[in-house]
Amino acid sequence: MILTVTPNPSLDRTYEVPSLDRGEVHRATADRVDPGGKGVNVSRAVAAAGVRTTAVLPLGGAPGALLAELLGAQGVDVTAVSIAGQTRTNISLAEPDGTLTKINAAGPELSPGEAALLLDTVRTCAGHPAWIACCGSLPPGLRPDWYAALVARAREAGARVAVDTSGPALLAALAARPDLVKPNASELAEAVGRPLATLGDAVKAAGELLGRGAGAVLASLGPQGQLLVTDGGTFHGTAQVTTVRSDVGAGDASLAGFLTAGGTGPAALAAALAHGAAAVQLPGSAVPTPADLRPGLVRVTQDLPLDLPLSTSRS
Repeated sequence: MILTVTPNPSLDRTYEVPSLDRGEVHRATADRVDPGGKGVNVSRAVAAAGVRTTAVLPLGGAPGALLAELLGAQGVDVTAVSIAGQTRTNISLAEPDGTLTKINAAGPELSPGEAALLLDTVRTCAGHPAWIACCGSLPPGLRPDWYAALVARAREAGARVAVDTSGPALLAALAARPDLVKPNASELAEAVGRPLATLGDAVKAAGELLGRGAGAVLASLGPQGQLLVTDGGTFHGTAQVTTVRSDVGAGDASLAGFLTAGGTGPAALAAALAHGAAAVQLPGSAVPTPADLRPGLVRVTQDLPLDLPLSTSRS
């Protein structure tokens, strides 16, 4: 069983538009609403793979109730922490060429009591799962070291912990020694305080995160694939993609694939790549099912093209 923690979940509304012109009225050709938030997307992808998962979420108001209802329909168990504020709603505008414009709300402010209750709820659940995935931005009211406290409590309970966040929250979490961190290219560059021009730069930066406490680094590099750096070896992989429809949740689907495949080694990296490639070819934040995966289009190697140029990745 994989437990996810999403301190700032959302409802994700996606509208597909023929083009996006500032100041004009647009008519959507299609629209959908999905449960959102990085950990929520991980749980959805885990459930789609047929693995049991529980999502721990602070939920409030009608949006929170709808989010829990949608997750239940997708086979995700929800452990809700009731909050006074309303769960946020995010908007995505998707164009036919794959360009995505996102408007993310800040989210409700959690009171000190709500923040403490969320931590206590995770600690109560921490003794059972194979992995705990702590994902996404922190809402107003949570300090940057909140994830570090969560990682420490989870590790005390014997659970393996993956952290997918950025900025000060990621740096603080490293000190608590998570088993895995999953930055994208821009988050990895931010963590080490310098731009990353090549795959070799990313390998060096990931090694620095190992030195700061991470057990392993799984870095999403957008079109340049993914990178797995551990004390036992470094691997790079790519997956063939025919059409990019939406990259919302693609990195989360990758993390789900990695964890459901055991959470370590090149086979797990290959699963992460297959899940991420499938996700970007689906609408909105839809998650891939086993039927969507194309493992034969994935390539993983230890013969790294260190001079490979990198582009900024949001996955």
